[in-house]
Amino acid sequence: MARLSHHADFEGWREAARRLAGQGVPPAAIGWQVAGEEDLFSGDADAAMAEAGAAATLRVPRVFLELAEAVICHRDPERFGLLYRLLLRLQAEPSLLMVATDDDVHRAEAMARAVRRDMHKMTAFVRFREVREEEEEPVFVAWFEPEHFILKRVAPFFTGRFAGMRWSILTPQGSLHWDRQRLHIGEPAERAQAPDGDAMEAYWRCYYANIFNPARLKTDAMRKEMPVRYWRNLPEAELIAPLIAGAARQAEEMVMRAPTQPPERHLRQQARVAPAAAPDLEAFESWEQAAAAVRDCRRCDLCRDATQTVFGEGPLDAPVLFVGEQPGDQEDLAGRPFVGPAGRLFDAALEEAGLARERAYVTNAVKHFKFTLRGKRRIHEKPNAGEVTACRFWLGIERQFLKPQLIVALGATAVSSLIGRTTSLSSVRGRDVALDDGASMLATVHPSYLLRLPDEARKGEERKRFVEDLRRIGERVPELKLRRVA
Repeated sequence: MARLSHHADFEGWREAARRLAGQGVPPAAIGWQVAGEEDLFSGDADAAMAEAGAAATLRVPRVFLELAEAVICHRDPERFGLLYRLLLRLQAEPSLLMVATDDDVHRAEAMARAVRRDMHKMTAFVRFREVREEEEEPVFVAWFEPEHFILKRVAPFFTGRFAGMRWSILTPQGSLHWDRQRLHIGEPAERAQAPDGDAMEAYWRCYYANIFNPARLKTDAMRKEMPVRYWRNLPEAELIAPLIAGAARQAEEMVMRAPTQPPERHLRQQARVAPAAAPDLEAFESWEQAAAAVRDCRRCDLCRDATQTVFGEGPLDAPVLFVGEQPGDQEDLAGRPFVGPAGRLFDAALEEAGLARERAYVTNAVKHFKFTLRGKRRIHEKPNAGEVTACRFWLGIERQFLKPQLIVALGATAVSSLIGRTTSLSSVRGRDVALDDGASMLATVHPSYLLRLPDEARKGEERKRFVEDLRRIGERVPELKLRRVA
């Protein structure tokens, strides 16, 4: 019997697994117990563990540790045994995690996805209510019921997003309390301990009624994204049923009205962004012809609002092609890739890894800036699959002229564009992937991912990992390394 201190005790599981593996204990012979759960034989089990030998030295890919940290948070009691079984199998099968059809791998990946979905739902559906007694400083309290043991894992999101206010999140599994400096983890709570509302909810309901879009509730994706069981925690939930009914009446009235012609300006705009016939990859005899043609690209609607097309930049004999997601606000204005905050971080990481950007070619999977206006600010919006597919033509042109030794995908959008289907970054990071035309691809994170991390310690760890990825690229393609002057 192996004893863990709490339900998501990854470090405890890791240490126990190493000791058990050192003793050669098979998975079927181990029972895993969380502190507080009754077991008649737990005393003997603890004594047996205390007598176990030194922990074994085991080798596993980094992706397994990331997978295990997520799976350990799942509520399935068999998760500990599943991870231990995978740990042992990886010693003889180092590439096991690449076999998506393997039963153990498939089950672990499904558990990890369920945990990530639960974390996303918690960040999306937690609603804080203000609690104030007389002239005391307000405290904001929320109630949530997670499906899995995700409290510690999701806590950095809330401490980063709501760092400037005092708050508590109460759940049946435990409580998070933030005093603007330290995070405290408390005992489980009951729904009755959380407030039912506050003075701001009337304003929120008014705002929600004005932005409500009933069409989203009718899609399967939206039903999964906003399950009905979370509605009782949302102040706007009581408005949804009457808003849907009212929207249905408005839709019927609209159908009964006679159709009208769009204004002349809109007709001109539609004509400008009408899809152009897709030229062949052999349509351009020179790089200059391709660079001139991309400026007038109308393959998707993104050309309508962007300032200009942002094509790639770098020498045509570059040994490495870096592919990002899309140009940002500063890239859109400058007409050059990777010149904004993410570009500056990228340059600094390249230099730290001993690589020269001027010897690489840098581009994006999508060549126009996609954004949402908030006042006068243009906020980055992720390109959809159709836009990525439409722009694969231009990425194909760049690859055709460059013929690089290695292609590096920065982020999941670049990975999906290069592979030709939606693919997670974690499934390919750190391994060589052969593309359809035989070219080699390596994948790492996009520099903007590092900028978005709220926790400074995590940001530092991920930056080191990103630099290590770049160093491995330099070892693979020495021509990219900086030339040192004696």
